[in-house]
Amino acid sequence: MTEWSNLLPQGTDLIMEWVVQPLMFKFGLSGWIEDSYEACEWLLWGLIELSVMIAFMWPLQKFWPAERDSVLQGRQHRDAIRVDVIYSLIHRLGLFRLVFFVLFNAPIDTIMGYLRLAGWPTYHLEQWVPGLANSPVLSFLVYGVVLDFVNYWIHRAQHQWSFWWALHSLHHSQRVMTFWSDSRNHLLDDVVVAFSGVILAQIIGVPPSQFVLLVVLTQLMQSLQHANVRWSWGPLECLWVSPRFHRFHHSMGAGHEFSPGVLGGHNFGILLPWWDVLFGTASFDNRYDPTGVRSQAGTQDFYGEGFWQQQYLGFKRLWNALTSRS
Repeated sequence: MTEWSNLLPQGTDLIMEWVVQPLMFKFGLSGWIEDSYEACEWLLWGLIELSVMIAFMWPLQKFWPAERDSVLQGRQHRDAIRVDVIYSLIHRLGLFRLVFFVLFNAPIDTIMGYLRLAGWPTYHLEQWVPGLANSPVLSFLVYGVVLDFVNYWIHRAQHQWSFWWALHSLHHSQRVMTFWSDSRNHLLDDVVVAFSGVILAQIIGVPPSQFVLLVVLTQLMQSLQHANVRWSWGPLECLWVSPRFHRFHHSMGAGHEFSPGVLGGHNFGILLPWWDVLFGTASFDNRYDPTGVRSQAGTQDFYGEGFWQQQYLGFKRLWNALTSRS
């Protein structure tokens, strides 16, 4: 298959040659130069993502807002959005990916090696589906559907397992959603999801170039889903997750609970609402309810005001969830 990463080789090479290599030589990290090329690729894709978000999604929020500017102008909401921007820069500019690679590349290789020694082969879907290997576009779509199916169940687990909800609830704590809100996650939550995704991609044989593009496209679509826009796909909403469909998932109470105090919710699909329809968690109500977590009522700083406070309180909620079990 044509390498998707070769679409932007010159930009990656320039960043590598003029920015990364000099810094790594200066700090005595020349042994990591070969591995750092992947970080440059993520950085370049991240710059493209940020450009699309600002050039395309920002105007959409101005012209078709779900909540008017008067709601967004409050100081508290402006500060909360600024924190979301920090999360977005950490993820989109490759910092999270770089740290994840340094910390977890060796453990992932060890796990994969152990699985192969134990007789667990890599299940390349291209070998299972006739003709898939001869159609790069079709193989890309099939891998995307498989990963989305698994991500649906991971997302449900984030809402139904109390210890995981202790972390994931930070993502739902934003009361004024914008296209920056997608990256508002506890870092440990991101590590668990990213670790699972990399392991699954290797087990089913997703080519690295396809995996990068799948992640980039998924992140862009999730940014659009979180945008402050009054958008629905109408009759086609059962085919692709719309901002309205996902906004209901963030609705206070209804989106993350099956009933008051009972973890669960609706509309867990990442890209495809098919799984919500199939497993009975879909809601296509044309509603634009207030977003947030029910337990935030009356406690504005429940999830923290800044990045580090939010991370600390996430660990605190996790500890309480783990130690409060009978």
